[in-house]
Order: sequence, then structure tokens, then C-alpha cells
Amino acid sequence: MISADKQQLHRIVKCFSDQPVLVVGDLMLDQFVWGKVERISPEAPVPVVEIVKESIHLGGAANVACNLAVLGARPLLVGVVGSDEAGQRLIEELHRQDISSEGVVRDSDRRTTIKTRIIAQHQQVCRTDRESNAPLSEAILERILELYQTFFDQAKGIIVSDYAKGALSGTLIEDLIQQSRRAEIFLAVDPKVGDFSIYRQASVITPNKKEAESASGVKIVDELCLIRAGQRLLEMTGARHLLITRGEEGMTLFEDDKHSHIPTVAREVFDVTGAGDTVIASLTLAVAAGASVWEAATVANHAAGVVVGKLGTAAVTVDEILSSIGNDE
Repeated sequence: MISADKQQLHRIVKCFSDQPVLVVGDLMLDQFVWGKVERISPEAPVPVVEIVKESIHLGGAANVACNLAVLGARPLLVGVVGSDEAGQRLIEELHRQDISSEGVVRDSDRRTTIKTRIIAQHQQVCRTDRESNAPLSEAILERILELYQTFFDQAKGIIVSDYAKGALSGTLIEDLIQQSRRAEIFLAVDPKVGDFSIYRQASVITPNKKEAESASGVKIVDELCLIRAGQRLLEMTGARHLLITRGEEGMTLFEDDKHSHIPTVAREVFDVTGAGDTVIASLTLAVAAGASVWEAATVANHAAGVVVGKLGTAAVTVDEILSSIGNDE
């Protein structure tokens, strides 16, 4: 385990302001239905939730962009929504967060993804999903390619937010990665598909423990298995770095034949919803601000430690990250 210099981390975080970061991926809405449970249904052994309020938040790649915006960066968002009410609400929420929707394409042939979580007594009772994960049509894909080309030259970093909802084809991801390598722009991938080879030669891939197990074929039950899984994924993808997020066990960063553990700084864990979005946003933004990947991963670890202490899809502020770094013992 390597310790990071707190003053250097503070300098990095204070350079987040107005950094342009391109985000390409699956856009969705996170809907939260908040209520209370006081009885069990007489019709079935399930709780009856008395609804108190509802709220809508940006999800998927849109939540990545929201995290960037809250940190003071300038997200350049590219993605697809349906020509439906949910798509309109997503665009309105982007505008409410001062995020441009210039790169958002409306597709009349697909529905906007909505994840609805029912929360009672500060716990998630259930989740319902309404979505389309069909591949994009050739016309829509061509439009996406045009849009990210428009933003590419402005970007100091690139995030591929893959939620396996159809917005990212293998061809599109390959093109983004190759362009980023030629331009020497840091590109981070948050993966959801089982085959990580489509992310070949990315700057960093950030799977959680379950995703790393699935992609590597190695069950991570101890440190030796963790190292074996990480090394296998690096070999499989040719990525420069791999960051496995491990919940309460922190994170592990792999590079070549080296690995480094970053212990968690979370004080309390209420909800991990959207934590991966916070990690990849703060990681990429830190690199754009001049950090090494190790320093960026340490900053991302502090950001994640803050956001899991919040209920529902949430973002973390610069002051909260600085406070976490300063209070880290």
C-alpha cells in the first residue's frame, strides 16, 4: 500500500474547475419512490408501502456527467434517449444541472431507460426497470459518431459509461479508444458487459468485484485470487491500468506486474447506488487535472467514501472530497 501526499491531492482537487471531459454512454433516469411500511399485505407476504414522495435523478452516463458538473468540471455528454416523456424529463434534468444536452440524440424507435427504486425505512424494497437494450440503428449510430467527433478535440479526458443498454457498439468503443490513444487523451471505461476484450487498450477499466470475477473467470475469495483476476484482465485487455472497486475493502489498482491496495475511507454506508459513476468521474477528472493514475484513484476512493454515505443516486462536492482527504487518518 502506497500513501498519497495530502497536499498534492488537495492541489489536484482544486484544479477540477472547468476541466472538459467527454462522456459517451447509456443515459437513464433513476426514479425513487419514498414511503413507509407499517403493515404486510393480506394478499401476499409482501410489505405495503405508503408512498410519501417521488424524486427523479440522472442515471447511467447522465449521472457520470452530473458528478462531473457538481465537481465543477464541464461535461461533454453524448448519448441517446427515446422520444418519450422520460426522455424529455432526462433532458430537462440535464438543463436543471447546467449540463448541455447538445450531444443527446432523440430516437423514436426506443424507450428511455428508467430504473425505479422503492425505498422504505431507508432501505430499498424493490426495483423495477423499463428499458430498451437493442443496438442503435445505423442512422442513430452515425449521429452519435458525428457528435462525439465534434466534442473530441475539446476533451481533457474521456469516459465510456457502458451499462449494456445498447448505446455503445463494439465499433464505437474501439474507435473512441484508438482516437484517444493517438491524441494521448486518458480514456476510462466503466464496464458492464462480460467480455472486456471490447475495451482493449483503454487507459483504465474500473470494474467492481463482481464484474471482475465474471470477466476474468476467477472467484475473488482472497488476495491471491484478486491478484490473479486483475492480472488476467490486464493481459486480456491490454489496458494500461485496471482499478477493481471492492466495496468495504476499498480498491486495488493494477499496472503491468504491480498492484496497490487503497483501503476504504467510508465512515458509513447507506447506499452504493451510483458509486461507480462517482468513482469514474472523479478518477478521470483528477487525471485531467494533472494527477497520476495512483493519485487519481486515491481521490476517487475519497469521493466514493463520501457518496456511499448518502441515500439514493447522489454526487459528491469538491469541499466534501477535500474534507475527506484532510480528515483521513
